[in-house]
Amino acid sequence: MSKLIYLDNSATTYPKPEEVYLFMDEFYRKHGVNPGRSGFDAAIETEEIVHSTRAMLTELFNGDDPNRLTFSYNASDSLNMILQGLAEKGDHIVTTFLEHNSVLRPLHHLELDGIAEVTHIHFDKNGYVHPDDIKKAIKKNTKMVVVNHSSNVIGTIQPLEEIGKICKETGVYFIVDASQSAGAVPVDMKKMGIDVVCFTGHKCLMGPTGIGGSYVMDDVPVRYTRFGGTGVRSAVKTHLEEFPYRLECGTLNIMGVAGLNAGVRWINEQGIENLHKKEMKLWEKLKNGLQDIEGVTTYCANGTENQNPVISFNVKGFEAGDVGTILDVDYNIACRTGLHCAPKVHEGIGTIDVHGSVRLSIGPFNIENHIDEAITAVKDVAGIKN
Repeated sequence: MSKLIYLDNSATTYPKPEEVYLFMDEFYRKHGVNPGRSGFDAAIETEEIVHSTRAMLTELFNGDDPNRLTFSYNASDSLNMILQGLAEKGDHIVTTFLEHNSVLRPLHHLELDGIAEVTHIHFDKNGYVHPDDIKKAIKKNTKMVVVNHSSNVIGTIQPLEEIGKICKETGVYFIVDASQSAGAVPVDMKKMGIDVVCFTGHKCLMGPTGIGGSYVMDDVPVRYTRFGGTGVRSAVKTHLEEFPYRLECGTLNIMGVAGLNAGVRWINEQGIENLHKKEMKLWEKLKNGLQDIEGVTTYCANGTENQNPVISFNVKGFEAGDVGTILDVDYNIACRTGLHCAPKVHEGIGTIDVHGSVRLSIGPFNIENHIDEAITAVKDVAGIKN
């Protein structure tokens, strides 16, 4: 069997840089102990890695205080804590049709529980939300605006700076899901007016699964919704108010933090802009190749500006899942099919009734030959019925 052509990087980037594998192995062999709980050397050195990772990510997002950078399992975990920790009875929340279920489901449960009312803003034919539509949706009781920076289905990058300015002018909190953008394109919390950014480690930050987190600006009153051990001030009966403990309890995923540390260092060495430029060059070739195939429909795939290297398409006469199976079995190409945990995106592009689309997503280790083979494979599939 030929070597796997991996084009499912929006789910999880693969492979990881060799530096990530090596550092995780070395770190855990030497420092696989609890950080901040004891005074022996290994524990202190482990805490140093945890703090340095907080500091690197704080700098990446242009925050100020590394203690405001807290770790979790992933972006979904952090978004749950942030949304539930901010929402109060009678609140109104504005979000978009671009959201992943990591936002849609927590907000839906807030509605079901009678806590908040939620308004969803549509995106245009090119896949972008208009800031004015968000502004029009804001009401007197609007607590927050929640926006997916980059869609995991169509790859469009939203105008966060304009939306953030509106949020600041109207006094509502601006929450950003950066699952697909952190490590891929700049996320500047100050410039973009972001109050909370939530991220995951296993995508563009090049870390392992099971690690993510959030950065919360100073004046955002997120309540803690989990309670437990912090390793400090153990005699206090209630969970600690101060960060990072407010949003962390129990032992951290130290192995995950180490991998994230190595991943961020690798990204900084390569340069986010350099990585993105290379990936978008491949994306443009893929887009043009797919759009030249008779019977293939792409969705919201236009120019390279404000776009991540993600493309969704369907082949006339085929279910998306069948196309994915053929690409896997006959061509050893890994992709993702279906609704991609983002049903409202598929409502917006008109694919909800045909069970979604085929998604190809490019990562740092894809090469031009991968794109050539993917185009040829889709052309072969399309030729079966067209």
